[in-house]
Amino acid sequence: MPTSTTRSLIGFTALASLLGGCVAGPAPANHRAALYAPQQFAADKGGHPEGEWEGMPVSTRVVESCRSQVPGDIAGLRRASRAEFATVNAPLAPGDRLSINVLGDVDRLTGTYVVESDGTVRLRGIAPSRAGGLPIEVVEAALRSRLVESGMVKPLRNAVSISLVESAGVSVAVAGAVFDPNAVRAGERTQESRIGLKEGAVTGDANVSRSVATAIRAAGGVRPDADIERIYLVRGDAFVELDLSGLVRGFAADDIAITTGDRIIVPSRSCFAADLVRPTPLTTPGIRVYMSNLTRSANNNAGAAIGKETTSLPYGTRLLQALVAANCVGGSYMQSDRRAVLISRNPMNGRSVVIERDIEKLVREADRDTYDPFLMPGDAIACYDSRWTNLSEAIGVVSQGLTPAILVNGAL
Repeated sequence: MPTSTTRSLIGFTALASLLGGCVAGPAPANHRAALYAPQQFAADKGGHPEGEWEGMPVSTRVVESCRSQVPGDIAGLRRASRAEFATVNAPLAPGDRLSINVLGDVDRLTGTYVVESDGTVRLRGIAPSRAGGLPIEVVEAALRSRLVESGMVKPLRNAVSISLVESAGVSVAVAGAVFDPNAVRAGERTQESRIGLKEGAVTGDANVSRSVATAIRAAGGVRPDADIERIYLVRGDAFVELDLSGLVRGFAADDIAITTGDRIIVPSRSCFAADLVRPTPLTTPGIRVYMSNLTRSANNNAGAAIGKETTSLPYGTRLLQALVAANCVGGSYMQSDRRAVLISRNPMNGRSVVIERDIEKLVREADRDTYDPFLMPGDAIACYDSRWTNLSEAIGVVSQGLTPAILVNGAL
C-alpha cells in the first residue's frame, strides 16, 4: 500500500475517532403511554436531551385532569356505615390469645386459649366455637349459651367471661394503586413485643398496627396516583368507603381496625400527585434504586462508593439527589459536563420509560424542579462521561493505535 494512502487512511481514522469522542449518543426514545410524572418531560427546557415520544402527540402536561374511579370489585356488595365496621373492640383473628373464665371452674375449662388458624376456639371437652371475625362480646355470649344448653354451667349472667390477652397480626389482601399489591400481614409482633409472656397474666391489648393504613404500607404504600380519599375496605358481603387523606395532610382520618380475610382496594385517580411522594403513614419510608457510575473518574461502582447504603434512599428523593449519592456530580470541569439516564416504569400500565438529563444543567438552572423526576421503587440510574472526557479517551485510543501504524509504515 503506498505510504501517502496509508497516511491518509490513518489521518481519516484519527479524525473520525476524535469527532466521535465529541458526540453524545442519541437520546432515548419512549412511548407516550410510559410517561406518568410531569417531571419526566423536559419540553426543551435547559437543553436537556428529550428524545422521541412515540404514539400520541406529547403535551406539556402528563395528565390533564384527575378522575375518581369506583372499583368493579365492590359491585353487588352492600355499602356499610363506618360505625358498623369500626366496632369498639376489633374483630378477633387467628393467633389472638384469649383468657376464658368459667364461673365455678378452676382448671377444666378456665384458661388461656389461642384462636386457631380456622378461626375457632377449642375448649377442652366441647366442640370448637367460632371466634375469628367476631367481636369478643359476641363470642362470649355464644359460648355462654352453648355451655348453659349443655348443662355445664348455670344460666347466670356472668357464667362465662372472655378477655383479650394479645392481638396477633392478621392476613389481608391489598389491591389497586399500591406499589406491591399482595396478601400482607398487618400488626405482626416481634418476640420482644409479645404481651403476657414476661409480665404474667394480663388482660386487654390494643394492637394499633392492625389497621387499614398499616396494611397499605405493608403492600409497598400508595402510589402517587392513589385516591386516598376513597379507599374501600371489604368484609364479607359488605364494604365501607374510608377517607385516609388526613394521615397525609395532618388531620383526623377514618383508619379502622381490620381482621383476617378483609380486602382493601385503593383506586387510582390516573394522575400524579407530588404530595404523596414522601414518607407518610400511607407511603413507604424508603426506596431501593439501582445505580451505575462507570465514568472515567470512577471506573467501577466500588470506586464510586456505591454500596447498599448508597442505594437505599428516602421516598421523595429526586434524580439530582440520587446522582450526588452516586458521585456523578462535581469534580473537574472536564468531568462535570456529564449526562445521566433514569430508567423507570409507569406503575399504572407497566411500561418502561428512560429519561436522560444533562447533570450540570440540572445543577445550575433555577427551574430544575420542573424536570427533575422523583424516584420510584426499583428505579435505576446510570452516569455517562462528559464530552471532554470522551474526547480525551478518543485521543488516548488514537495515539495508542497510530504509533505502531506509523512505525510499521515508516511514516516518521
